[in-house]
Amino acid sequence: MANDAASKQIRTQRAIVVGAGIAGLATALRLHQAGWEVLVIERAPARRSSGYMVNLIGRGYDAVERLGLLPELAARDIGMFTSILVKADGRQKFVVPAALAQAAVGARALTVFRGDLESALYEAVHELVPIRFGTTVQAVIQEDNKVQVTLSDGTSESAELLVGADGLHSGIRRVVFGPEADFRVDMRHMVGAFPLDRVPREVAEGAGTTYIGPGRTAAVINLGAERSSAFFTYRTADPAAELTQGPAQALTAAFGDLGGGVPDALRQLEAAPESAYFDSVSQVQMDSWSHGRVVLLGDAAWCVTLFAGHGATLALTGADQLGAALTAHGDDIPAALAHWETQLRPEVLKRQALARKGMNQFAPPTKAHVLAGDLMIRAIQLPGIRGLTRRAIQRANQ
Repeated sequence: MANDAASKQIRTQRAIVVGAGIAGLATALRLHQAGWEVLVIERAPARRSSGYMVNLIGRGYDAVERLGLLPELAARDIGMFTSILVKADGRQKFVVPAALAQAAVGARALTVFRGDLESALYEAVHELVPIRFGTTVQAVIQEDNKVQVTLSDGTSESAELLVGADGLHSGIRRVVFGPEADFRVDMRHMVGAFPLDRVPREVAEGAGTTYIGPGRTAAVINLGAERSSAFFTYRTADPAAELTQGPAQALTAAFGDLGGGVPDALRQLEAAPESAYFDSVSQVQMDSWSHGRVVLLGDAAWCVTLFAGHGATLALTGADQLGAALTAHGDDIPAALAHWETQLRPEVLKRQALARKGMNQFAPPTKAHVLAGDLMIRAIQLPGIRGLTRRAIQRANQ
């Protein structure tokens, strides 16, 4: 009887979720499933998505399953693909078979394009909760039992909970917690990722070529029409200057000397620079992700960077666990948020530390580091070491 009463109370509560990306849509879906009334606020005028890939392994796969998205995403799973390490001119150095990567991650794993994940979340939630595009939060006022927001369209809304899931450059974080500079740690690397309209002929279908050189990595992936993409990352002493140039000019300056599929990818980017995700690589480090009835989730709270490879997984896991914590604590929202953060923070800190350690894999400091990385990749294909590597990867993703 007590549980029924608590459920009834939760069903009358309202949440405002700011951000309609993976973190925001997953949170809206999970809270709706928990019986909350939800409103989503999104600053972009319409849906946005980008074409690079995300891996959903371990907790990410579990969250997708609990959110009810597994059938849809399984149909969009691109699986593992053959990785070809290449020299600067595009000539092959060695090959890592797809089967090796698949064996390492196991059966409970999905690889999907970010846009496909966002589309699956949007299709699951947009008829269940209202999404107000082209709107931002201008002010936040907290009271004992509610939080009130003033919106850019001149209206105001109140709720029992405000979730800032609005990304690395979070407006909610700025309004409630303080300036971005207080929390964002710039790692002096740039990343660019974008879909390819034309299939890169220099790369065999079902494969991706990767060039890793001092201070930079370039990857071009050919998975067929509308499923091919490019990924670039490089060190820089001045991220602000790179952002000022824009993706096409900056990436061409950093990678224009490479061969293989890179020149065609850069030409496609020049024709459609708006298709790229291009930003400096940063982490968000905060002592607390919540203040009263306001909580941050996803990159707004803990951005682990693409170097960690768990951004989407942590966003989905965070949304899933937030819904569970709110259900367990009834109307005691501060207690729910404290419990949620205690459960999630150790995993976030681990992924952030791994990202900092892993930067040298994506942008090796010297040619010696490149050679050492090549030797390590070759070594993990040896039968004895292969099994050790597989078990280590599976433990890391539990």
